Amino acid sequence: MTSLPSTLLWQFGLPDFPALPGLPSAWEVVVDGITVGLSRPLLLLALPLALFALWAVVYRDADGTASSRSRRFLMVSRVLIVVCLVVAAAGPYTVERKQTTGQPQVSLLVDESDSMNVMPNTGDRLAESIEAEGVPVTTSTIGQGARSPVGDGIAANLKENGTVVVVSDGQVTEGRSLAEAGELATSLNATVASVELDAQRTERAVVVSGPAKTSAGVDNTFLARVEGVNLDGGSRLVVTVDGQTVVDESLDGETTRVEFSHTFEDTGSHEVTARVESDDSVEDNDVFRKTVRVVEQPKILYVAQQDYPFGRYLEEIYDVERVESVPDDLSPYYAVVVQDVAAGDLGNVDSLQKFVIDGGGLLMVGGDNSFENGGYEGSSVASMLPVTMGESVGGSTNLVLAIDVSGSSQNGMRVQKAVALDALDQLGDENSVGIVGFNHNAYEVAELAPLSESRGTMSDRIRRLQSGGGTDIAAGVLGAEEMLGDQRGSIILISDGRGPVGPPTAAAQRLGERGTRIIAVGTGNPNEAHLRRIAEASGGSYFRATDTDRLRLLFGGSSRRYQGNTLTVVDRNSFVTSGVELTADPAKNNDVSVRTGADYLVASSSGKPAVASWRYGLGRVGTITAYGDDGTLDGLLTAPDSLLLTKSTNYVIGDPERKATGVAEAADTRVGQSTTVTYRGTDAPDGGENVSVRQVAPETYQATVTPTALGYESLFGAEYAVNYRSEYAAYGQAGSLTDVVRATNGTVFAPNDASGIADFAREQSTRVRDVETAWDWLFLLLGLSAYVIEVLVRRIRVYTGRTSNESGLS
Repeated sequence: MTSLPSTLLWQFGLPDFPALPGLPSAWEVVVDGITVGLSRPLLLLALPLALFALWAVVYRDADGTASSRSRRFLMVSRVLIVVCLVVAAAGPYTVERKQTTGQPQVSLLVDESDSMNVMPNTGDRLAESIEAEGVPVTTSTIGQGARSPVGDGIAANLKENGTVVVVSDGQVTEGRSLAEAGELATSLNATVASVELDAQRTERAVVVSGPAKTSAGVDNTFLARVEGVNLDGGSRLVVTVDGQTVVDESLDGETTRVEFSHTFEDTGSHEVTARVESDDSVEDNDVFRKTVRVVEQPKILYVAQQDYPFGRYLEEIYDVERVESVPDDLSPYYAVVVQDVAAGDLGNVDSLQKFVIDGGGLLMVGGDNSFENGGYEGSSVASMLPVTMGESVGGSTNLVLAIDVSGSSQNGMRVQKAVALDALDQLGDENSVGIVGFNHNAYEVAELAPLSESRGTMSDRIRRLQSGGGTDIAAGVLGAEEMLGDQRGSIILISDGRGPVGPPTAAAQRLGERGTRIIAVGTGNPNEAHLRRIAEASGGSYFRATDTDRLRLLFGGSSRRYQGNTLTVVDRNSFVTSGVELTADPAKNNDVSVRTGADYLVASSSGKPAVASWRYGLGRVGTITAYGDDGTLDGLLTAPDSLLLTKSTNYVIGDPERKATGVAEAADTRVGQSTTVTYRGTDAPDGGENVSVRQVAPETYQATVTPTALGYESLFGAEYAVNYRSEYAAYGQAGSLTDVVRATNGTVFAPNDASGIADFAREQSTRVRDVETAWDWLFLLLGLSAYVIEVLVRRIRVYTGRTSNESGLS
């Protein structure tokens, strides 16, 4: 990360802040419009040492026969050589803005895949119109039939400093993503432009989402969606389960989603089939198939010394055995649920610990007799829990705000600043906070400092930020990492998420491995999926701009305590909290704090942890530490809050078939896409002549199949659905294509704007760009030349009659 160069001060409106202390950075100075710099300026520190050593060699033992004149000549020559070598090692370079002119040409990339059939046939007509404007056109096909490798097609046609114009819906079905293609374009300084396309006819595709595996007798929720383009006309949606109709509704243009529930009474595979009656041209995507595998209710052990309502709630869903303490043998169970039991009354904690390490689940439910009230601190059970006993408000930590100030956020910079200021306001005085601004580079805006002493300065510098430049979220993440240095801490990434997916996700994963998590806050019209991937790769969370008060739960400390009216979801991205709506406000809360590395999922209205989870060995552990005045789970036992209890229990149970043998399972797939069938049993299953079976672990076998026809198929007793190809699943122009265009400073053209595309090609052929030239070779050449001249001069003086002593040869 570098300080702000003087040429960029107008952009941020900030003084020239220094680079991070102790970290080498490039040195630059602008001379008459040309940037002159050294990439490794610290190597210049070697120059005084080298000159002193040279002086010692030449003059220290000056009792030789060489004359003082010869020694002076030798000293000057060698000083010149040493200076040239050291400067060459320091990496001298210049950056000059140059205008380069080339032959204007349009590289038109046309998508002819089946999903484009709803769009007007633009490619050929557009190419002819552009050529009529006097600009030659090269046309390449980047998608055809049922294949849309649009990202690969763009990448294959990119050239350094080049431009491509894409005529496509951007719906990628295979190969690299558009974000990866955009990343490559950025590295090549290439530009991606696109043509805006509007669908001319209706196309519908039906999809069903819901659980792939469930237990008998449990109510399950499914969602049937009708997607596509030009859906104004009505249609009829019919959903059947094992041939029995469960949904039969007429849909208008505004209603495209139908949620329904179903309870499976019998174990085994069940078929959920949705059909939309439509008069569009593609029939395959009018039907969607989904398999649901129903298993026996998993057996769990409920440990409690009183008759709590939660025990009866669990008995409605699972096969529950009640005990008052943990027994020696836990092998029959998938999970153990302990409610309000003191550490001394738990029973065989060693057996419980081994059970969880080997893959079992544990859900600890609080009360007046547990956690800090039950002697957990210092006990054997404490090490298994994702929480510790004690003060539950956040302590001090190091935080870096990485604020996106790129061109992609230009229109929303006012919102960006407001979100950053709001985020800063949620952070407690106990924290040390630094600020990094980033566009295509990262810049230090404010160094790490105690927030109690610098809150005003931090706010002022955020207000003075201005937008500009390209977007490189990875640069912002790495700049924040550099500011943290060797210190542990967290990064709060404030961005719209418009930028390449690959590098920031990889950087976030590396940060997570070293214990630094990223809390991503989406601003403006954010690419939430991108920001969520970045956060999750580091073990962090994604918040919407309206959820910045959640930061107070994580980093508020005693000076910024959270106050709410009900339980609050802290991390919406967890399995436990996804789709959960909370209205309850239990009166009591155990005094706990979330461990580093654990997931803080739900907070109480007072800001204390209510639900947390983590992995312990091969198993999963969850804690529920909010409860009512009467010791029960209060409002959590009634809908809609009860879903939190069910999902918390399902989380610790994990796979409800992991103990079973002689069973197989397979994921649903699509025509032309492979799926893996996994069989667990003592002997290898028979795959027949056309299926290759391989052993991947003890008593675990797999086979990979690629179906070619729609329908329901089975292998080794596992049933799986085969749906229509991905090509027929999405229609209309994808937002990810616009993201690539924006990230590469391209333009979106109207389909009839041939003159605009021709002018764009002419403009792109005359580029003003920064050309960096390395000059280390020149200084090496000067040093070598000085040495050669020195030798020649000394030889000439010898040969012209002067003594070898005078020439300094002795």
